[in-house]
Amino acid sequence: MNLKNYTSTVPVNLTVSRIEQLLAEAGASAISKSYTAGQLSALSFCIETPSKKLLTIRLPANAQAVYDTMYKQVKRPRASTVSNLREQAGRTAWKLMQDWIAVQLSLIHMQQADVLQVFLPYVWDGEQTFYEHLKGSGFKQLPAPSGS
Repeated sequence: MNLKNYTSTVPVNLTVSRIEQLLAEAGASAISKSYTAGQLSALSFCIETPSKKLLTIRLPANAQAVYDTMYKQVKRPRASTVSNLREQAGRTAWKLMQDWIAVQLSLIHMQQADVLQVFLPYVWDGEQTFYEHLKGSGFKQLPAPSGS
């Protein structure tokens, strides 16, 4: 398996700065950061839909999951390897997020999707994302369209 950006050398703060620039250029009116155990874990931003509704979007970057994936590839990890992998996982997680956001904003710009289509799973109500809400509520499959 080839993990995109697994060799990125771009520091997290520079990648996040680039993400903030992309979001600002796309019309984000506010951007904030969330930290977990001293590490950046999510970016939140406010953006207007075509119908003029202001949405708060929360985009998490799960560096621990990236680390876990990378660690499985190491045959005999040393203490320095583990430390390097942790740093690399952060860089990779945020670089992946930058790439994903750039693609989503391109889809919006090219009128292939709108803000709500792209960011719906990440709409934040102040406590959880829409995805977390659906996942926690035992979301059932949508009914089949009538006439099928």
